[in-house]
Amino acid sequence: MAFPNVHTKVIVILGSPLEHSLSPFIHNTAFQHQGLNFVYLAASFPEQRLPEALYGLSALGFAGANVTIPYKQAVLPYMDHLSEPARAIGAVNTIICKNDQIYGDNTDIEGFLSPLQDLELQRMPMVVLGAGGAARAVVYGLLKKYTPNPLTLVARRVRQAEELAADLASFGGKIEICDFASASKSIRDSRLIVNATPLGMYPHVENTPWKQSQDFSSGQIVYDLVYLPNPTRLIQEAGRRGASTIGGLTMLVEQAASAYRQWTERDMPVKVVRKSLVQHLQGIKQNNAPI
Repeated sequence: MAFPNVHTKVIVILGSPLEHSLSPFIHNTAFQHQGLNFVYLAASFPEQRLPEALYGLSALGFAGANVTIPYKQAVLPYMDHLSEPARAIGAVNTIICKNDQIYGDNTDIEGFLSPLQDLELQRMPMVVLGAGGAARAVVYGLLKKYTPNPLTLVARRVRQAEELAADLASFGGKIEICDFASASKSIRDSRLIVNATPLGMYPHVENTPWKQSQDFSSGQIVYDLVYLPNPTRLIQEAGRRGASTIGGLTMLVEQAASAYRQWTERDMPVKVVRKSLVQHLQGIKQNNAPI
């Protein structure tokens, strides 16, 4: 990529805090590899300035933006158009600027489903740990794609899980709800277990959302959306019990690839990005540097 100039297309991630975000590394690696005149920046600001930031995207000619915590829901009223997935789950993580309008999408769903594409999961029993924003994208994707029977939501706040189930029940499948104390049988009986909580995320790497690792077995797939550390305690313990495992780096890169395609009309060089990202994280770990 040439030195940024008046023709450089700018993309920004909106959120707070952003010190640990890997999105600038992912996208700038891809831009440089393909020689695209794009640059990806991070912008952290107080929530009361959010309307000004969103209106400024088009005014300044930005190509688009990513949206992360705590603004995924807050940006909804300011979108000129919403994709069906973004509208259904009530969250935007990708903005595309086009013709002086801003389009809101949610690529978390496509990113989450990507590593499951070649697996036989139709109408299988599944468990999702958590009922927050990440879980909404996961549940929507599983209901639409696989019609699980049942899909069990395991939540510390059961009321929150009930609200999630009510919002998404029309998309198919059978949804059941339980708390963590009652979830062992559902874990043991499920083909797919997804962690949609932040438990186990750096720097609290000793944590796990499910301590009873004896409930995991061969024939199961354990999918942890947490990508730092890589692997998490959950992934390590499930793997030792014979389960197939999927780490959060896969979803992180694939959801980025979906957004990248909309901004650039090019396919992200996923293999190059993933290799560079793994090396980047290994270097951070070896040097004990902040992420």
